[in-house]
Parts: sequence; C-alpha cells; structure tokens
Amino acid sequence: MRPENGEVMNSFSSRGNSRPKVIVFDLGKVFLEFDYMKGAVGIARSAKLPPEDIIRVISGHPALIAYETGRISTDEFFRVMCDVTGFQGSPEEFFEHFTNVFIPVEEMIDFNEQLRAKGYRTYILSNTNQVTVEHIRRSYPFFSHFDGYVFSYECGVMKPDPAIYQAMERLAGVSGEEIFYVDDLPSNVEGARKLGWQAYVHESPTRTIQIAKMLGII
Repeated sequence: MRPENGEVMNSFSSRGNSRPKVIVFDLGKVFLEFDYMKGAVGIARSAKLPPEDIIRVISGHPALIAYETGRISTDEFFRVMCDVTGFQGSPEEFFEHFTNVFIPVEEMIDFNEQLRAKGYRTYILSNTNQVTVEHIRRSYPFFSHFDGYVFSYECGVMKPDPAIYQAMERLAGVSGEEIFYVDDLPSNVEGARKLGWQAYVHESPTRTIQIAKMLGII
C-alpha cells in the first residue's frame, strides 16, 4: 500500500526528526528490473522444458534458496538445474542465460549519484547469489558506486532474517534510525523496521525520491 505524505511525515516525526546517516538499497526491482523470460528462452534452447516452465521450476526450487544462502556451490546449483530442466549445455552457457535478465533503472542510478554528491554513504543489501553478483560487477559500472555490500549468499541468511540487517549495521557502523532503506518487498521493509530503520517500500523511482525529499534527505 502506498503511504500518503502525512503517513511518511508522521513516521518521521515519531523517530525524533533524525536525519539518516547512510542510505541502504535493495538491488533487484530497485536498480535492476528483471526480464526472466529473456533468460528462460536462452536456457530452453538446450533444455527439455519450455521457457514458462523453466521460470516456474527454477524460481520455486529449494536449490535456489540454498544457493542464495551459500549452502550449495555454483557447481552444485548447476547440476540440480540440469536435473530439473533437462539442460544439456555447458555451465558457462547456462549461467550466461541465467544472469541475462536485467534492465538498469536509470532514475535510481542517478538518484544514488545525487545522494553520494551530497555526502551520503550508500550501500546494497540483497538476497542474491555469487554468479549473479559477478555478472553484475562485470556488466554494470554503476554497481561500483556504493560504499559496501551485504549479500545473502555471503551471510548465510536472507531478508527478512534479522541477522542480515545486523550484518549491514556492522558494515556501515550505524544502526536503527540512522539508516534509510528501500526495498520492493513489504516483508523485507518490515524486517528492517523491527530494527528501527527508516524503511519504506519501493514502488517506483518517483515515489522513493519523493519520500527522500519529504524526509529531508535531498
């Protein structure tokens, strides 16, 4: 549900009118939109399932959660995906398609640059996996324009587990209301709010920037 202006300001006032010291962003659906069909079509060329089924099988398989929490390796994840999709190509071919799903959100990339120009430290907090992060680092220059990163596959837990937010607090050296956070999933926002973060659901770049303005961040 979209917060009205008064709701944002009332929430801000209840925290004592403190300005955050750092800005933390989710990655997917914030800086990078997804086109899963594009990747699935590529995988399907060497698999036994149509693209629609590949999306369903991969996104719902327990191995994806295991991979994104670091409990299995990239090689182990690949072997499981071959078993469930009938993929017969190489690991390089599979992961080329698996990661070829992103569309940069230029408004948010520009917003991050604006925040950094104003002296804010910015961070990424993401549920993701090793091969995806490696691909993004190679492919998108904006990804180097943050002060630090916390990834689920390195932490061993995923949002909204409190431990991953606490890992970010340790990395940034701040906690609670000192952090402004946006995430597209309400459950992840609620997890951050339980630790006192100034957290909001990312509905669109326009809305997130509007909230930042109302809070006096920009």
